[in-house]
Amino acid sequence: MKKLLWSVLLIPFVLTSCGTKKDSGHDTVGPDFLASNIDSTIKPGDDFFLFANNGWFKNNPIPASEQSNGLWQLIRDTINAQVRQICESSAALKDAPKGSPKQKIGDMFFSGMDSINNNKLGLTALKPELDQIAAINDKATLAKAVAKIHMVSGAPLFNFYVGQDDKQSDKYAIFISQGGLSLPDRTYYVDSDERALKIREKFPVHLKNMFQLMGNDEKKASGSSSAFMNLETTLAKASRKREDTRDPVENYHKMPVAELQQMTPAFDWNTFFTECGLQDVDTVIVGQPEVLKALNTMLEKTSMDVWKDYLRYHLVRGLASYLDDNTYKENFNFFSTTLRGVTEPKPRWKRVTDQTNSALGELIGQVYVDEYLPKGTKEKLTEIGSAIKDVYADRIKNLDWMSDVTKEKALAKLSTIVMKVGYPDKWKDMSSLTIDRSSYARNVMNANEWAMRYMVNKFGNPVRRDEWEMYPQTYNAYYNPSNNEIVVPGCNIIVPGYERVLADDAILYSIIGGSTFGHEITHGFDDQGSKYDEKGNLNNWWTSEDSARFYAKTAMIVQQYGEYNPVDSLRINGELTQGENIADLGGIIMGYEAFKKTKQYIDKQVIAGLTPDQRFFLGYALAWMINERPESLAAQVKSDEHSPAKYRVIGPLSNMPEFYETFNIKEGDFMRRPDSLRVKIW
Repeated sequence: MKKLLWSVLLIPFVLTSCGTKKDSGHDTVGPDFLASNIDSTIKPGDDFFLFANNGWFKNNPIPASEQSNGLWQLIRDTINAQVRQICESSAALKDAPKGSPKQKIGDMFFSGMDSINNNKLGLTALKPELDQIAAINDKATLAKAVAKIHMVSGAPLFNFYVGQDDKQSDKYAIFISQGGLSLPDRTYYVDSDERALKIREKFPVHLKNMFQLMGNDEKKASGSSSAFMNLETTLAKASRKREDTRDPVENYHKMPVAELQQMTPAFDWNTFFTECGLQDVDTVIVGQPEVLKALNTMLEKTSMDVWKDYLRYHLVRGLASYLDDNTYKENFNFFSTTLRGVTEPKPRWKRVTDQTNSALGELIGQVYVDEYLPKGTKEKLTEIGSAIKDVYADRIKNLDWMSDVTKEKALAKLSTIVMKVGYPDKWKDMSSLTIDRSSYARNVMNANEWAMRYMVNKFGNPVRRDEWEMYPQTYNAYYNPSNNEIVVPGCNIIVPGYERVLADDAILYSIIGGSTFGHEITHGFDDQGSKYDEKGNLNNWWTSEDSARFYAKTAMIVQQYGEYNPVDSLRINGELTQGENIADLGGIIMGYEAFKKTKQYIDKQVIAGLTPDQRFFLGYALAWMINERPESLAAQVKSDEHSPAKYRVIGPLSNMPEFYETFNIKEGDFMRRPDSLRVKIW
C-alpha cells in the first residue's frame, strides 16, 4: 500500500437509512448539526476550527478508551454497531456451510470473544513460529524466519511488498525499503525533545516485560531489552528521515537480484523470496540502498542471539492484541497509554469487531452493501466527483503560472482519472482462507498470510486495475498514482444529524466534494503525484519553467505549516506533510467552486440562519471535528504525513479570500494571511 496516497481518516458517514432531501435541503432529524456545534465565544478570525466545533467538544469529552473524539468516533461507533451485528449473527449460526463467508466471519468473531481459550493458549498459539526462530543457525534459517514473520505478523529488518512498477505501471514489481523499527518513526530514537526522551526511557522497560512474558528470567530479559534497544537505535540512525522517503524518484533504485545480494551478502534474499512464495525473481526496486548496506553491517556484527530476540519480539508484538490478556495489556500499556495517552482498553467486542472487519472486510463488505449501504450512493458520489473534475479542468485552463503545453498534459491526466465509488464490481476470492474456532491468534495469522500471498501472487501476472484496496464500509479514500485513480468507498455519503435524509449540498460539497474528491484529485497534482503521467508512470511531463514555478508555490505551503505549533514545542513538519496540505488546499477550493454551481448556492438558501457560504465552510470544519490527546498529537506530528485535524481546517481556509468575506476575517486576524504569503496553487 506504500504507493497509495491516503486521505487518512477522512470523514465519511455511515448510517442505516437514507431518504430524499426536500427542496429546502434542511429536513434534519434534530437541531441543525452545524449551527449547534458553534462556540460563539470564539471569534472566527482567531480560531475557526474551535469556533465551528468547540460547542460539540465541550459536551463530548474524549473517552478513556480513545485517543481522540469527534466525527471519526461517531462514525466508528456507527460502523462498529453494524459490523458487530453482522459478526454476532454469523457467530450464532449453527449450520453455516463450511467455507462460506458467514462461517468465516462467525468463527473469527467467536474465537476473538473466547477469552478463556485465548488465555489458556497464551504464547503457545505461536509455538511453531517461536520454535523456528529458536532454531536459527545460519543465513538460510534466518531468512526463512524473517519471511514467516512478514507473512503472518510484522515487518522485521525491512519493508517488503509487491506493487506496480512506478516507471512501468502495467507490470508488478518487488519493492524493498527501510523499516524494521518498533516505534512509529526514527525520530523517537534520535530526537531530544521531552516526549522522545520519555519514550526512550520507557520503551526498554516495556521490552524487558515482554521478554519476561516470553519466558526469560529478569536478568536475561534486561540484557535482551538493552541489546534490542541498541540494535533498533542503530537501524534508526541509518534510516532516512521520513520526509526524505516521499520523493518517488529519489527512492526508486531498480536492480538485479544479484546486485541486491552482492550489496547485502549477510542476508539470503533468494531463500526469503522463495519462502514468501515468489519464484523467478530477477529484479527488485530498492527504496534506500544505503539503509540496506547499514543493515548488512549490523547482520554481520550482531550476534545471532540478539537477532533471535529481535525477531521474537516482532512476532509477538505484531500479534499481541490477539493473544492472552497479560500480553495484550503489556502491549497496550506502552503503545496505547505511553505513546497515545489512552488510559483504558476498548471493550473486547469492539476490538474483536475491528479485527474481524480488518481481516475479513471483503466478506463483511458484501453483507454491508446489501443490508446497510443507502440506495443511490454510487449515483450521488459520481455526481459530486464529476462536478469536481469539471471545476478542476476550468481551474487548470485559467492558471496564470502554467504554460499551455503543460496545461494540455495536465488536462489529459485529469481527463483520464478513474473514479471508483461505492463498492467494487468484483469481490476478491477468499475461499482458500481457513478460519475456525480453535485459536484467535492462528485465525489472524491465517488471514495475514492469505493477504500476503494474495499480494505476492500478483508478481508475474497482468496488472488488475479493477481492484480496490478499501472496503465499502471503510471511512477513508485514496489516490493511486500508478492507476491514476481515486477510490471513494460508499460509506462517505451521509452526515450525522441527517439520519433519514441527505445533507444539504453545502455540507456534501464541502465534505465529499472538498475533503474527499477534491482532495484525492489534487493528490494527482501534489509534489508526489505530479511526477506521474496519465498512464501512471513516473515521467516528467512539466516544462522546466513550470516546474520551477510549481515548486516555488509548494515551498510556500511548507513554510506556512512549519509555523504551526500543535503541542509542546513541536512544530508541524512542512516538508513531510506538504502533499496532504496541498491536497487539502486544492480540495476545499474545488469543492467550493463546484458548490457555487448548485441550486442551493444560486438560490441563496438560508438554513438554520446560515447562508450557503457559511454552511459550506462550517461543513468543511465539521469534516475535521476531532479533539485529540496531547500524546496523540505529538505522535502524529513526529511520524505522520498528515497535519493534525485543526490545521487541516485553519491551514487551507487561511488562504481563501472567499472565507475571509464570509466570516468577516480582517487583516491582523490569525486566520488571515497577508497577500504576499497566501498560497495559490491550483
